[in-house]
Amino acid sequence: MTHPAHVFPARKVFANLVTCLALMLWPGLAAALDVTVATFTTRFSHFGPGLLFQHLQKAVDPHVEEEIKTIVALKADVLLLTNFDYDYDGLALGALQVRLRDLGLVYADALGLQPNTGIPTWLDLNHDGALSGPRDAQAYGRFAGQAGMAILSRYPIDRAHIRDFTALLWKDLPEADLPPDMDQDTRLLQRLSNAGHYEVPLTYAQGKTLRLLVWSATPPLFDGPEDRNGRRNADETALWLHLLDGTLPKIAPEAGVHAPPEEPFVILGQANLDPADGSGKPQSLLALLSHPLLQDPAPRGPASHNDAGQRGDPALDTAALKSGAGLRLDYLLPSRNITVQTASVLWPMQRPPLAEVETPTTQHFPVIAQLTLP
Repeated sequence: MTHPAHVFPARKVFANLVTCLALMLWPGLAAALDVTVATFTTRFSHFGPGLLFQHLQKAVDPHVEEEIKTIVALKADVLLLTNFDYDYDGLALGALQVRLRDLGLVYADALGLQPNTGIPTWLDLNHDGALSGPRDAQAYGRFAGQAGMAILSRYPIDRAHIRDFTALLWKDLPEADLPPDMDQDTRLLQRLSNAGHYEVPLTYAQGKTLRLLVWSATPPLFDGPEDRNGRRNADETALWLHLLDGTLPKIAPEAGVHAPPEEPFVILGQANLDPADGSGKPQSLLALLSHPLLQDPAPRGPASHNDAGQRGDPALDTAALKSGAGLRLDYLLPSRNITVQTASVLWPMQRPPLAEVETPTTQHFPVIAQLTLP
């Protein structure tokens, strides 16, 4: 059973009104349009439900305040936020919209996307004798909704045509690389997605749609010799390959396969994997970066660092580790019929220090591109 992307009840009427007004103002035959699209793995995730909403309201968390400044500096037309705590009523996302509006950045539409994180399986997935820990959930999470995804958009979101692949069982992915210790009960229950896989359509002109294919994969770390997370990370990226090739099964395998996305579209989010450096299995990512339906604009930062032993180009790095090393973990891959004007990584010339406690071991920086849509 799928869990569709949640539409915030309090803003549904407003969103529909925005859509109608926008469509009335657009000409019937719109010319090509320049749109800035960005993805940003944030420090908006917290250790408990409701904390993000409180911190956005009270402006007490320095990490949250820094991320808000970064979003304002981006001024993207369309922005995917990963590592953003999901709540059913959209309170945190609504509070963020208010904070941004007060700073002069208005997004007419916003959508929270429900992740698999924290959803209990009632199975002992990590073999520690317990059935309800964060590692026993469908995806690691201290509570349901931790480290989800959200979209902010100047253009109306076509909620009626969202495609949700998040409930696909891992075993149902063609050529799934399942860990050798996965038992039958787990095979029948374990979903593939971490924070989800969604296709979200945006109406950017009358009769014209840009589709966002968004995901945020599990890190290929924090497991044992069975390499559960490394295998899952690679298969989360492989899901897009199967969708593009028309071989991704629907939730009920007997229902056939999903059609490839209609162009124009952009795959964006956190692969949590560098194609040349760090841990993980890069084969699926390398195949995605070279897929004939896509283009990799290879967004670049200032390359102000030089990692000893790094094989990849440091200017492509989108994240800084506490060690000072950099990795390319975040991606923005437009379809072939989109013209890429510019693409970059908003990497500060001097990296802000990472706190020693209560902060992720990796700090990410936004990837942004100016795209000309047909």
